[in-house]
Amino acid sequence: MDKELIISCILRMLLALVLGFAIGFERKMRYKEAGIRTHTIVCVGSCLYTIVSIFGFGSGDPGRVAAQIVSGIGFIGAGMIFNHKQVVHGLTTAAGIWATAAIGMAVGAGLWIISLVASFMIILIQFVMHLNFKVFHSRYHLKLNIIFKCDTGLEKEKIKEIFGVKRFARINAKKDGDSIVYSTLISTDTEFTDSDIYSAMHDNDFIISITREDEEF
Repeated sequence: MDKELIISCILRMLLALVLGFAIGFERKMRYKEAGIRTHTIVCVGSCLYTIVSIFGFGSGDPGRVAAQIVSGIGFIGAGMIFNHKQVVHGLTTAAGIWATAAIGMAVGAGLWIISLVASFMIILIQFVMHLNFKVFHSRYHLKLNIIFKCDTGLEKEKIKEIFGVKRFARINAKKDGDSIVYSTLISTDTEFTDSDIYSAMHDNDFIISITREDEEF
């Protein structure tokens, strides 16, 4: 490899580092599982694989190595997705890693402008979708899993009243002595802060626990 090509490859990897860092930083600020290190490594690694596939095998087909990057990154993305109590988490994080790998490949292929624009678009999408505009959110944006003890039968109606819902999205029941313990999932478009949830539990002894089950972007 001549000097100019080496410098070009180094510059590509440095750009991949910067773009991966930028995307990962936004994710870190949202306290997501995959942050700066994951996105940066994925972006630089994809860039390096692309560079090797283009310049490392002479007249070979560079697309063959690039295709394996797409397959390999799928395993990392799948590791970010999990199902907890019938709620899927991690889809946005997995999609971000997948897109970051594509940006790294674009940088490695020398598509500087395309990679910069794509990175800007991904960060912009993540930022805009977190703005407090109803148009960016579904009607029910808060899901709470509530476990409570029912002695009189009136507790279920009290739960609906407290959280402003007309029905339960899911409900399970089991007998505990003379009482019945319910585990229910509610969906509501009303915002409940930590203090609101604390007050609901403090003022109603029959509520055992409240857990957020919704996935944030």
